[in-house]
Parts: sequence; structure tokens; C-alpha cells
Amino acid sequence: MLLRSPKRRLLLLLALVFAATLAFAACGDDDEEQDGAATPAPTEPTITREPIDISDAGELDDGVLTIGSDIAYAPIEFYEEGTTNEKGLDVDIARAMADILGVEVEFKQVADFAGILGDLQASRYDVIMSAISVTPEREMEIDFVVYFGPVGTGVLTKSGNPEGFQTLEDLCGHPVAAQDGTYQIDQMTALNEGACVDNPIDIRAFPDNPTAVQELILGRVDAELADDPVAAYGALQSEGELIELALTGFESAEYGIGVRKDSVDLLLALEEAFQAIVDDGTYLAILEQWGQEQFAYQP
Repeated sequence: MLLRSPKRRLLLLLALVFAATLAFAACGDDDEEQDGAATPAPTEPTITREPIDISDAGELDDGVLTIGSDIAYAPIEFYEEGTTNEKGLDVDIARAMADILGVEVEFKQVADFAGILGDLQASRYDVIMSAISVTPEREMEIDFVVYFGPVGTGVLTKSGNPEGFQTLEDLCGHPVAAQDGTYQIDQMTALNEGACVDNPIDIRAFPDNPTAVQELILGRVDAELADDPVAAYGALQSEGELIELALTGFESAEYGIGVRKDSVDLLLALEEAFQAIVDDGTYLAILEQWGQEQFAYQP
């Protein structure tokens, strides 16, 4: 056996210390990697949803939910400018519900909003969805899946509200426009039978809301009535230069998806689909996108 010199023993000792340091560092790295593997980054919770049984809803056998709508009522439903692409709050809600049901959506423009309930009863569509206010009179004819509101009536006037309207009764004796078949026509008719009986409102009914608004802009009427979200949207589009939203919140009512009285299974499936998009946050996200979260319906 050969004896090592002190210098060689010192070099050997340093080599052993260096090796031990490397081994310790490696162990430390292993511990960090193991700790990291044991505590993965948190993930968003997923919602497990039971499939909705639509087997008894005969209207959906073709895989399509056909919806009758008057697509001229921004921001609720309207055509993207220069196209036939439907946009709006109702459109997004309907598509989200249809996705839950596993079917497609097809919107069809109604010939006349005033006849939309009759079109549904004649089976021209599976359902109707067109900012339809739920009223006792309409509930006698069809069923509803309530999904929005309550929403009141808004009063559009020329900028500055030159006639000084403060209440609906102030409309007595004035020419006032609204879309034919809407709740606003019913409101003015009721006023003419009551508070305005001696000085009736000159009711001007038009086939769609944009035409009614245009009558106000042209100065042919003193006010135009529409649902609050729609009236507010119209005022926003004019940027306050031509018309303004003078009054809001009169005689509120919810919006509903109209379903035939004999379509009970479809009604139940739609109610379940609506509850599903409420529960998973989709409903509120859609409302926020259109600036309508203040009208969220609480089922």
C-alpha cells in the first residue's frame, strides 16, 4: 500500500466536500420538484350538468328550435347592419339555451308583430321570442318561459323634452308613436279610456320600432314609446342630438318566450335550459355584454 502525502490528502478531502455539496443540492432540487408535483396550480371548477331529456318535445325532433321574432328591436333582437345576421340579447340567450338542449336555432322574421301570437298558435314556429311582455291577456292565449325583466315603458322625446312630459298622463292630446301590437299601444289605449278620455292621445301605430322612432325625429309626433332598454338604445344611437329618453319605468312587465298551450314538454325543456344557463353564469354574462344586467330576471 502506498502512503499519500499531506497535499494529496487535502485535495482528496476537498473533492469529497465538493461532491457532498453537489449531492445535497441535487437532493434539494428533487424535493422542490416533488413539492411542486404534489401541489399543482388550482383550476377553475367545472359544472357537471345532467343532459336534458327532449325526447317528448316533438317540436325538437328535427334538431332545430324555430323561433318567430320581429327582428327590428335593438338591442333585444336586430339584424347586423347590411346583413341578415341576427344579433341581440334574445338571440344570444336563445342560442345558449339551444346549446344546452343540443339543438340548433333558426330565427324567422314575422310578417307583423301584432299577429305574432296567432302565428305561434298556427304552428308557424316552435316558439316566439321577441321582447314579448308577459301580460294576463297574453297568458290566456299562450304559455311563457319568463327570462328577462321586469321592464317598464320608456318615453322618447325630442332633445330637451320641449313638451315637458313628466308622466304618461301628460301625453294626453299629443300625437305619440309606438310599434303596432306592443304593450305601449295597450297602455295608450287604456289612457284614452281613462285619464285622457276628454283629451285623447293621438295614437300613431307603426309596423316596427325604427319607423316609429323616425317619426319622432322628423317631428311628426311629440313622443315615442318603447320598452326601457329599446328606448334607451334609441336615445344612445342619436347621442342626445335629436332625441332623448325623458321618462322610464312605467308599468313594468317581464319578457317571456311564448309557447303553445299544448307544447307542455317543450315548455318544461326550455325552463330547464334557462335555469341551466342561469346557474352556470352564461345568462348574466350575456346581459352584461349588452349592458342590460339591471334587468336580470330572478327565477
